[in-house]
Amino acid sequence: MMAIARGLGVSRSNLYDRMLPSPPMTETEKDGDAELLSGIRSITDSRPTYGYRRVTALVRRQAEAPVNHKRIYRIMKKNGLLLQRYDRRPTRTHDGKIITLHSNTRWCSDGFRIQCWNGEHVEVAFSLDCCDREIMSWVCSTRGIDGGLIRDLMVQSISHRFGNVSALPRKIQWLSDNGPGYTAHQTVAFGRSLGFEVVTTPAYSPESNGMAEAFVKTFKRDYVYHANLPSAQQVIQQLHGWFEDYNEHHPHKGLGMKSPREYLKKSTAN
Repeated sequence: MMAIARGLGVSRSNLYDRMLPSPPMTETEKDGDAELLSGIRSITDSRPTYGYRRVTALVRRQAEAPVNHKRIYRIMKKNGLLLQRYDRRPTRTHDGKIITLHSNTRWCSDGFRIQCWNGEHVEVAFSLDCCDREIMSWVCSTRGIDGGLIRDLMVQSISHRFGNVSALPRKIQWLSDNGPGYTAHQTVAFGRSLGFEVVTTPAYSPESNGMAEAFVKTFKRDYVYHANLPSAQQVIQQLHGWFEDYNEHHPHKGLGMKSPREYLKKSTAN
């Protein structure tokens, strides 16, 4: 064997591996894997940033039947569809709990910028429920987010959850960073007059508003980075569809791999 390996220019262990019989195909590989792979590819083609957990959630939704996530992982791994492992770098520790056990207890808000290919940019601010993760409302501008837009965002968020009312039916915490639009005296006073408990994060501690920060990362990764961004006007035209898709279809591990609207419907039904 050693002489043969030396003559072929390969290692002896390589020859031994080739001589071993290939393992028989399991029943799960024979039955239904091709059909599952087709469905997986249709998901990863349209949502290339989704890992196997989110893909599993969408496959289950389409099939309306239980599908083991380990099976999805195996098929995706075999066909090179898994995402690269994320490089986790050390971050500042935040011990506070942002998530809440019930909807309409704490709402968080943040803003981000979308850079367009022609040099223009769009500034976006949003409000998010810290329990069900629904984006309740959003505002945008090509000039920046000021206090007036944040006050509009507060009113729109209340209207989305409670209808046409002049104030909140109960106190809700409004959590944001220390951006000038949020900390303006007029904005803080206005928020309190609506019934909000206005809270801002400690300086230099973005983790204190981690749920909003996580949404910004998710939104840019799953929607912005793969979109057509020729101009500010065309980006603004796409924003509504992106937010609706997130609310209706984006699975969350913290919600049992349900989308925000799915989770809300189930919690309301119960």
